[in-house]
Amino acid sequence: MATTADIRNGIIIKLDGSLYSVVEFGQNKTARSAAKVWAKLKGVDNSRSIEHTWNSGENIHPVRVERRPYQFLYKDESGFNFMDNETFEQILMEESKIERPELYKDGQECFILVNTETELPMSVELPPNVVLKITYSEPGVKGDTATRTLKPATVETGATVMVPLFVDTDELIRIDSKTGAYIERVKS
Repeated sequence: MATTADIRNGIIIKLDGSLYSVVEFGQNKTARSAAKVWAKLKGVDNSRSIEHTWNSGENIHPVRVERRPYQFLYKDESGFNFMDNETFEQILMEESKIERPELYKDGQECFILVNTETELPMSVELPPNVVLKITYSEPGVKGDTATRTLKPATVETGATVMVPLFVDTDELIRIDSKTGAYIERVKS
């Protein structure tokens, strides 16, 4: 059994019958009372975000989760379709369980988080960054590079990303999959 001393960012715990991922945590210590451990939790099997506080040393119920490599195949009216890279088994996931669905392109490598107790897929994550091709971008104005001005650009998946003025159509760019922000140009 785990205690509040085992809380770390990213672990998944069972609380009130639901699964939550720890986004942030900390301790409150005062001279008059016992230490408390608090955590900001994001729902894995629901869309809730909550904060919870425990007394220091209380038991928590972590859930063992595996990150399994999958490949994104396609999206249709029933959801997103993925294929296991080892067994070639296909699974269907609804859009609500997918992190940044606008950044997925056919053949994209990703990870599906699977609850090892029930073998049910819980959510889908991209690698830390993805490389996408810009399909449309307004041309930058020559000489307007003194400030860090950004312009919208449409990438091959249909998502809009804010990029620097020097980035043009048909260039490859690296995008942070957590925030959806431009990182850098990629040489092809």
